[in-house]
Amino acid sequence: MANIREIQSRINSVKDTMKITNAMYMISSSKLTHAKKKLADTEPYFYALQGEISRILRHLPNLRHSYFARREHIPQDQRKIGSIVVTADKGLAGAYNHNIVKLEEEILSKPGIHKLFIVGELGRHYFAKRGVEIDTNFQYTVQKPTMHRARDISGVLLDQFEKGELDEIYIVYTRMENSVQSEAEVIKLLPLERSSFNEMTMPLNVHRETIELYPSAQAVMDSIVPNYVTGMIYGCLVEAYASEHNARMMAMKSATDSAQSLIHDLSIIYNRARQAAITQEITEVCAGARAQQK
Repeated sequence: MANIREIQSRINSVKDTMKITNAMYMISSSKLTHAKKKLADTEPYFYALQGEISRILRHLPNLRHSYFARREHIPQDQRKIGSIVVTADKGLAGAYNHNIVKLEEEILSKPGIHKLFIVGELGRHYFAKRGVEIDTNFQYTVQKPTMHRARDISGVLLDQFEKGELDEIYIVYTRMENSVQSEAEVIKLLPLERSSFNEMTMPLNVHRETIELYPSAQAVMDSIVPNYVTGMIYGCLVEAYASEHNARMMAMKSATDSAQSLIHDLSIIYNRARQAAITQEITEVCAGARAQQK
């Protein structure tokens, strides 16, 4: 059995660690609340944009636009596929980063010419070591996502898509299902799929209002789609930011609970060792007293 001083030192060490994990839990809790508020404040605007695109497609079912072009003439193994991978800047968040990396590796295993746009330091370091092509000019952190940053990211992706440097664009992020569950997810940003807007299509027997698009349907789509893509990216960044801190809260809570359990067990061992030492001292005193009497 370890001596009393060693046990006491270990208890103090675990208590210091527990203070750190508890502080990290409180910080992540505060940031999670802020992220949820930001998402709730901006969601209505981008849902409205999605509704307007659905409305235009409903009235102009034969509309052709470059953002909907699938470029089917390009063979699958020659298609240039871009992925925005949203990871954390640091660890201590359970399986949060592992799930994102695993999902992106599944995309990389498919045929095509892949290019990564990494948001977050952990993902950037992970894929750089594995020789995957990464846009080195694409340096963004996941902390405090803003609309300005989402607009910069969408500008880079839209420019490469329009120039033909990318044929498909995906974003890999973590969506927060609820306060205890998050799930890594892949969303196709471009080209847009008409089926994703069909959910808002009205029944045939419902009156359809007439609309006028000025100066043209193409010009309206040129304006509204970039805003829609920006909104999707911003929403994913905020969701990922909230999911990261939710995962870190759960990991830190688990670590704090484990520390409390360990302190309880070490306290029992400490008390037993202390009791054994006291018993031994009493035995030695009694033995000495009997020896003096003889």
